[in-house]
Amino acid sequence: MSQQLRLAVVGSGRMGRVHALHVHELAQEGKCTFAALVEPNRERAQEFVDSIGCKVPVLSSIDELIGQNLADATVLVTPTDLHQQTAYQLIAAGQRVLLEKPLTGTLDGDLKMVADLDRDHPDVVMLAFQRRFDPPLVYAKQLMDSGVIGRIFKIYTSLEDSGPAPNGYFSGGILSDMSVHNVDEVLWMTGQMPAAAAAIGARIYSHRHTTAIEDFDDALLYLWFPDRLVSQIQVSRNHVSGYRVESIIFGEEGQIHVGRFDQKLFDITVEAYSRRGADEPIAHRVFPMRRYHLPMPEFVDRFGEAYKAEVTAFIDCCVNRRPFPITHRDGLRAQQVITMGMNSIVQPRSAS
Repeated sequence: MSQQLRLAVVGSGRMGRVHALHVHELAQEGKCTFAALVEPNRERAQEFVDSIGCKVPVLSSIDELIGQNLADATVLVTPTDLHQQTAYQLIAAGQRVLLEKPLTGTLDGDLKMVADLDRDHPDVVMLAFQRRFDPPLVYAKQLMDSGVIGRIFKIYTSLEDSGPAPNGYFSGGILSDMSVHNVDEVLWMTGQMPAAAAAIGARIYSHRHTTAIEDFDDALLYLWFPDRLVSQIQVSRNHVSGYRVESIIFGEEGQIHVGRFDQKLFDITVEAYSRRGADEPIAHRVFPMRRYHLPMPEFVDRFGEAYKAEVTAFIDCCVNRRPFPITHRDGLRAQQVITMGMNSIVQPRSAS
């Protein structure tokens, strides 16, 4: 491998464009070379790279990328049902892969892929759980680990989109597609796997406004951990006023609150409060988010810096031949938790 990593991006859909923009910027900063963008719809991909002023080869297929030996590593952002097949092609060609979540979208698929990778290629896949690179959440975890709010007994985390999944999108289920982020956040925060899980889901509004295939447009996931700890995870496509992401960590001596809803929220506040009666918060810090000023998905304004930091970490691990901080095994753990909840799903009577 050359000293500067040759990095490709496969896919130019919603997340593909996000990763392509950041790889382009990192290449301009001298962190890597943007080797190629692979997208069957070359016209769409070319229009995008032209819009950001990027001069990168646009290819139609993985076969072209591999056949021309253009890349050392790839950010893989295909539809979920193609993750396993495409990742195997790239790995067989000697590449390391940053794979967008989820791993395969099903527990059986995850188990097979993890077994394959553990047996033959244990250190080639980094899974893209960007929340672990989000400065507000990293700070919240530092506060939690410091013991400032005492023993943790509950973590609440929400992820709510303002509208339905795009037309034609196939998610594999709202819990696998959306709550996988929240589940990994909780597993990362606690360092534990839950002993039990339950879920409830409904189709109440946004599913009527898209051709996307998805089981629910609103869901809750409840997790029970050992040692008197629970987590409540809320996901929805129905937060019509805008994108909402919040996390609250409850401890016996106080709580930590990350974020709040605002239609144009570019400053994310992390505050820690002690028990009722204190005059000032234990901690208060504001994290300004980047303003992209580009036609990007609504979640990019909140997590853009985390997505870029994630790719930066991937590049660093590849260049310095270090293990990845997040692997295929983390994807399997999150899917195991979601499946545990889905096995007890409750479906109330939904609106038509």
